[in-house]
Amino acid sequence: MHHPPLEAHAGEHHHRGLQGGGARAAVFGVSDGLVTNVSLILGMAGAHPRAAVVRLAGLAGLVAGAFSMSAGEYISMRAQRELFQRELALETDSLRHRPEGERHELAAIYESRGIEPALAQRMATEMMRTPELALETHAREELGITPGSLGSPVQAAVSSFGAFALGAVLPLVPWLVSRGVRAEVATVVIGALAALIVGAGLSLFTRRRWWYSSLRQLAISAVAAAVTFGIGHAVGASGVS
Repeated sequence: MHHPPLEAHAGEHHHRGLQGGGARAAVFGVSDGLVTNVSLILGMAGAHPRAAVVRLAGLAGLVAGAFSMSAGEYISMRAQRELFQRELALETDSLRHRPEGERHELAAIYESRGIEPALAQRMATEMMRTPELALETHAREELGITPGSLGSPVQAAVSSFGAFALGAVLPLVPWLVSRGVRAEVATVVIGALAALIVGAGLSLFTRRRWWYSSLRQLAISAVAAAVTFGIGHAVGASGVS
């Protein structure tokens, strides 16, 4: 019987990483920056202040938002990493002082997944022969983590800062070279195009149709911008100071 070449199977069964790593975080960071600053800039523009005020608001939103995202990502990743390190230390201690109990625990995990008891015991025994492999196996099976892949808080923070700043600077550009209605229209156009591109980028990870993701991102950005513009216009028209 003829079997398809191995390469064909590899192509058919290739799965994209579900978490998407840095690229996925970058797409979401750009999306956050874009929606935040489009809304902020158009909200300010709706009150019809001087162009310098809108520029200042947009710049403040970019810097404050980027630092906020960066700090939040760093604290979150740092806390998660410290938690995982603590769990790994406890697991290492258990492997050192009660290896037999850990072997039975690992065998029980394999049995719960449908492996025959005798085979599960042999697999657990083989895994426990090497301390490094035993720790990696227990961490993966019990905690759902890989000891060598806990992530870098600093790298995550820098990436978040850059991605947010990129998304936030796009709607600000028109106000650096123009003012008034022309700048408002340019911000709307740039924001809409950027939203469509970000949505298409997101579809690479969700596997949804690109036009669906693009239109969804555009709709979210449009609603946020319309609401803030309306509030800014209402506040400006009321003469509140």
